Amino acid sequence: MKIIRTNSQNSEFNRLVQSLNLDLAKRDGKTHPLSQFNDISNLNYVVLALKNDKAIGCGAISEYNYNTMEIKRMYVSPEARGQRVGENILFELEKWSKELGYSRCVLFMGSKQPEAGKLYQRNSYNAIEKYGKLKDIPDSLCLAKDL
Repeated sequence: MKIIRTNSQNSEFNRLVQSLNLDLAKRDGKTHPLSQFNDISNLNYVVLALKNDKAIGCGAISEYNYNTMEIKRMYVSPEARGQRVGENILFELEKWSKELGYSRCVLFMGSKQPEAGKLYQRNSYNAIEKYGKLKDIPDSLCLAKDL
């Protein structure tokens, strides 16, 4: 597996995000309120996981505040799950955040994503109070980790 850094203009990232959106629509319903917070048009920090030169997973970070990056659009293709692809993507996003001078990562996710919850728990993310526009969305979970 190879991990590369790119941005949201990458066509493979956009393809994986379409798959992610379909997966979330099945889990959460097509009109789930979390979907409004998933704009990818201007993400400068995107990571792709490649296997045999095919993109099998992705993730991104964007600035949340002066010391915190928000992890966004984490996804691993179904055929690549269970192989620690998500963990490698998460590690690279955390590393990149530190390189950029940030000391914390936050994220939000829907409660119907148990695989993601296990990934974040295994990697020392802890539940935090819901932040920003997510405060009123009942089945969203917010997590954070100090880097």
